[in-house]
Amino acid sequence: MNEAYEALAARFHRLGALRAATGMLQWDSAAMMPAGAAPGRAEQVAQLGIVCHEILTDPANGELLDRAEAKLDRLDPWKRANLREMRRSWHHATAVPAELVEALSRAVSDCEHYWREARHRNDFAGLRPRFERVLALVRESAAAKAGAFGCAPYEALLDEYEPGLSTVTIDRLFGDLLPFLKEALPLALERQARAPKAVLPTGPFPAEAQRGLGLGFMTSLGFDFERGRLDVSHHPFTGGAPGDVRITTRYDEADFTRGLMGVLHETGHALYELGLPEDWAWQPVGQAPGMVLHESQSLLIEMQVCRGDVFLDYAAPIVTKAFGGQGAAWGADNLRRLYRKVERGLIRVDADEITYPLHVMLRTRLERALIAGELTIADLPDAWNDGMGELLGVVPPDDKDGCLQDIHWPSGAFGYFPTYTLGALAAAQLFAAARQADPTIEPGIAKGDFKPLLHWLRGNVHGRGHLERTDGILKAATGANLGTTAFKAHIRRRYLD
Repeated sequence: MNEAYEALAARFHRLGALRAATGMLQWDSAAMMPAGAAPGRAEQVAQLGIVCHEILTDPANGELLDRAEAKLDRLDPWKRANLREMRRSWHHATAVPAELVEALSRAVSDCEHYWREARHRNDFAGLRPRFERVLALVRESAAAKAGAFGCAPYEALLDEYEPGLSTVTIDRLFGDLLPFLKEALPLALERQARAPKAVLPTGPFPAEAQRGLGLGFMTSLGFDFERGRLDVSHHPFTGGAPGDVRITTRYDEADFTRGLMGVLHETGHALYELGLPEDWAWQPVGQAPGMVLHESQSLLIEMQVCRGDVFLDYAAPIVTKAFGGQGAAWGADNLRRLYRKVERGLIRVDADEITYPLHVMLRTRLERALIAGELTIADLPDAWNDGMGELLGVVPPDDKDGCLQDIHWPSGAFGYFPTYTLGALAAAQLFAAARQADPTIEPGIAKGDFKPLLHWLRGNVHGRGHLERTDGILKAATGANLGTTAFKAHIRRRYLD
């Protein structure tokens, strides 16, 4: 028995439970909490953050880690991987002083809460001082971690969301993808212009009917409502705790397509959370390796599956019945045109598969500049608009549909954005491998049976937790490290051929 490891496991179990409690408080803040409760909630989250930081930075942990690592031969592969991630968590925590952790938590709570109204009011000026405070603290934290890890500050932030991810990898993959997307976009628009136009069926589409439709598809996909729920928030997300997964969407009664795809996207995240190894629920090895695989699961469900021919043929009559529709606008062919419409749009979460990576590339460029001190918050709106013009050929008319549209930076999440596009690459790679491995997957989807797909994902992705890093899991499942080949082939088939 490795007594030092067992002592660490007990400490990390407690830490996992407290972080889950924080997750539930954050879900409540976004979905249920009355606005006047924000200051109290900020205090609750800050105090929990302090307790978690104290548990992680306890001086005894360093000695326990050393002792446990000295007896690796007494640990099975899961425990070895768990110890590896314990060390990584400890490394991150001890690099940052407790007072900085607390200050950042409070600043984020304040900024994120203000953002919810600032975006609605197009009030970048009001958000700016809060945003500047968050950025200053994130930069301070990144600098501290960079000094401890021997890397650039931005790479220290990347490691929080995707362990081991480097700017070299991002630049290589984005550099390979960007010319392809620039060539594909006008070709796809030209092909689309020759086809019948997509027609949005006549609404309104009551929110309750949209909710019912989403719940039905969630059930078919395999979501367990004994261990999760669906709600509404300003920005769709997946949160909660192990065994209690909360997802949200937002509804537009003039357009049902957005709310439905929001539900399907978040269901992909939720299925991953619900499929993680239960025996390791409160330990680091029981979590996802990082956000690249997490985003791959949401995009596999939303983009690869639910915007595909087989799913839309199955879904069209269900959607028609939900809203009492009639006519060609409700047919599968028109749904395909609606859900695959390519356009040079302003909003990332509404973007198509070709333009979405361009949105991500812009945000990655800007946040790298913000962290490096090469761009100020005051100059962000102009830099955003210039980048949109360069990459997408459109310029936002205001900040609401420009640099205010995402919650990530107000919530301190710098380094997250690249994982969206890397996740899209992984999603294409995984879905191609799944279909090749199990030829019953697409016939199952055609009749609303997602069990074959979910079974493959449980065995090759979900159930592996953080046993390996992302590339290890991808290579075992698909035979290759993360690359652009499968994604490019998918785009050509769906939008160009």
